[in-house]
Amino acid sequence: MQTLLDNAVGVLNDGGVIAYPTEFCFGLGCDPRNTKALKKLLDIKRRKAEQGVILIACELSQVEHYAEFEDLSKAAEVKASWPGPNTWLLPAKGNVSEWVRGKHSSVAMRIPKHDFCLALCDQFGHAIVSTSANRHGQAAILSAQEVEKELGGELDYIVDSAVGGAAHPSTIKDALSGETLR
Repeated sequence: MQTLLDNAVGVLNDGGVIAYPTEFCFGLGCDPRNTKALKKLLDIKRRKAEQGVILIACELSQVEHYAEFEDLSKAAEVKASWPGPNTWLLPAKGNVSEWVRGKHSSVAMRIPKHDFCLALCDQFGHAIVSTSANRHGQAAILSAQEVEKELGGELDYIVDSAVGGAAHPSTIKDALSGETLR
């Protein structure tokens, strides 16, 4: 696993786009601080920037770089749901790029319950983008081989490892309203 992590982190540091396993499916990832990488990821995905992207982190300090927790009434509920398949729309800090949050005032974040994802964010030292590795509107991709077939020529690195076996994508909830969006 360490070689896969080293390779993936090297690509992220170089501004590349990777495909990697998550709890449910393969995700596309890049450094959310790198606008060129975000543009490339959205081009591969064929997704509009206005929609925003999900970020994953390995610990609360990585989340707090992007999200406001100080006055959040549901902060305890959010924290108690992690690690796990729970993505939360959180009030975005002023430094969060429009390429990450899209047209929204919130940022979508989760701390996953998947060892590779946690180790990736830990070794990278920062949250990373996590959007499903498929063209926008298409079915989720569940293996490195499928990623290679569909997107291989456009990616900088594919982590050949197993997804976590979850039966469905993460739940998405709004931390301000409590509304479940997915």
